[in-house]
Amino acid sequence: MCTVVVSIDPSAEIPLIVVGVRDEFTDRPWVPPGEHWPRERPGLIGGRDLRGGGTWLAVDPGSRRAGAVLNGRGVPAPDATRRSRGDLPLLAAAGEDLPESGLDGYDPFHLLRADLDGARLWHWDGVALGREDLPPGTHMIVNSGWERGEEDERVAFFRPLFAAAERPSGLDGPWERWRELATGAGVPSGDPRTMIVNRDLPEGRVFGSVSVTLLGLAPGGVRYEFTADPRDPAAFGAILPE
Repeated sequence: MCTVVVSIDPSAEIPLIVVGVRDEFTDRPWVPPGEHWPRERPGLIGGRDLRGGGTWLAVDPGSRRAGAVLNGRGVPAPDATRRSRGDLPLLAAAGEDLPESGLDGYDPFHLLRADLDGARLWHWDGVALGREDLPPGTHMIVNSGWERGEEDERVAFFRPLFAAAERPSGLDGPWERWRELATGAGVPSGDPRTMIVNRDLPEGRVFGSVSVTLLGLAPGGVRYEFTADPRDPAAFGAILPE
């Protein structure tokens, strides 16, 4: 699954708010956000996937910019040439455009780049690359892409709630309502509307939500909160400001 919420209000003190729920096999190793790429991408902060070496969400505090990737749907990359999609959020957070060619080594994805100028979304289905700029408003991106209708029960339930949430007057808060919604608002994991999932799979593996990120991007700085306890709104810790 995976869910990204993007709230855009150019006139607000915090023009961009981003919520990212990462879903993954719970036994896949990773470490919490930090400056894990000091040589390749100095200054970028994000959680690091220890298998692929990249990340699912990265932030450039100096440029007030973030990048996030979700798995897409389409034609998988060939096994012999498959590349990790974890380098894509680093590219987006660094402000680089996605190349128009050479993507055939990636499995399908949706890549978000968000900064004070707005938000852009790239879609790769294994065959063709698409690009969209998100307008002001509240948007939800899931594995099927940017969902604008009511067909997805999760989006139909949560998008109005995020849209109605009072925007914090500044980076210092209050963020309580956003934390509550970002951690699933109490909707149980078996409910088709849920954003926080937990599924027992064959051979004892578990696929579920493993972390939640809450970002506020503003001219005055970045609010970056993170939790590895996706159902507890009180478990967020501040990554930025330190």
